[in-house]
Amino acid sequence: MLNTGDAAPDFTLPDQDGNPVTLSDVLAQGPAVLFFYPAALTPGCTKEACHFRDIVGEFTAAGVRILGISADAVAKQKTFDNTFSLGYPLLSDADKSIAKTYGVSRRVGFLPNQRATFAIGADGVIVAAVRNEINMNTHADTALKALATT
Repeated sequence: MLNTGDAAPDFTLPDQDGNPVTLSDVLAQGPAVLFFYPAALTPGCTKEACHFRDIVGEFTAAGVRILGISADAVAKQKTFDNTFSLGYPLLSDADKSIAKTYGVSRRVGFLPNQRATFAIGADGVIVAAVRNEINMNTHADTALKALATT
């Protein structure tokens, strides 16, 4: 897994509406948090995604953009967003290539990737890396704290 101080690899993926989102374009507008979740519409991932949604105002106040990413298809990402009114881009990494690049692809098990979050400064450097499969709220809280102080 990539760590604090590493450069965040750039990528372009479709969001829940099928529109391409490029990380470097997002970072040109300021810092971002990229959170990988195993599967849309599952209990843990829903709790995590909703916590990001619930504190989106704090991220916005800090000038931080939120990007969720999983191996789910665009249509499932759209259903996830519509069902829970998430309101931020959910990216489809269907071939898991970006999860592999970030070192969060699972080698075994039925879920495609690990739960991991990267707080990325506007310069493209990771300022915090979080891996926690159990505490769903720590991802947003840790990323916000790291980016609000940069």
